[in-house]
Amino acid sequence: MLINLLNPLVSGSVSSAQSDEEIVDMYIASQSPRLFDILYDRYSKKVFVKCNSLLRDQAKAEDAMQEIFIKVLLNLSKFNKKAKFSTWLYSITYNYCIDSIRKGKKRKSVSVEDVGELEQVPDTIDDKRLLETNIVRLKAVLDKIPTEDKAILLMKYQDDMSIKEIGSALSKSESAVKMKIKRAKEKFVKQYSIIYQDAI
Repeated sequence: MLINLLNPLVSGSVSSAQSDEEIVDMYIASQSPRLFDILYDRYSKKVFVKCNSLLRDQAKAEDAMQEIFIKVLLNLSKFNKKAKFSTWLYSITYNYCIDSIRKGKKRKSVSVEDVGELEQVPDTIDDKRLLETNIVRLKAVLDKIPTEDKAILLMKYQDDMSIKEIGSALSKSESAVKMKIKRAKEKFVKQYSIIYQDAI
């Protein structure tokens, strides 16, 4: 109630048509919890689905979602609008989940896959082949490949993040991202042929 009295602009002028970026600006200016709630309502289910897909555990996904939004709340002032808010949020989501899995496995954060990742090898797998995969089969195959490979494919094909945005999210060069995508696609195709006994 006090917030509404002190911030009449906030209490009466927020509409569902306003962009995420506008909501972020208004939140930074007013610190109104109501504004952050709008962002939470827009994205909490999507973030939960991504966490559950990567962590494969609903309880862990629920905890991860809460932790991610706390991290977002604490870092909203660092959002620089070089990418969409959703892209920034999903980058935090993927990083959080990948870090959680790495900690759970108690292994080095640098994968063997990173060795020699800058070598220039052409990507011979057409994106169209992945995009036209039956949704049920797509989910089944994604669940069988390593989480980091699954995450990078989701970033590119589900969230439509650019190579540059993925590189920024993963702290990798664009050439390294291209190599990781290529390898992830190769694993996807290989796993598809194992499960369904035919070529994608």
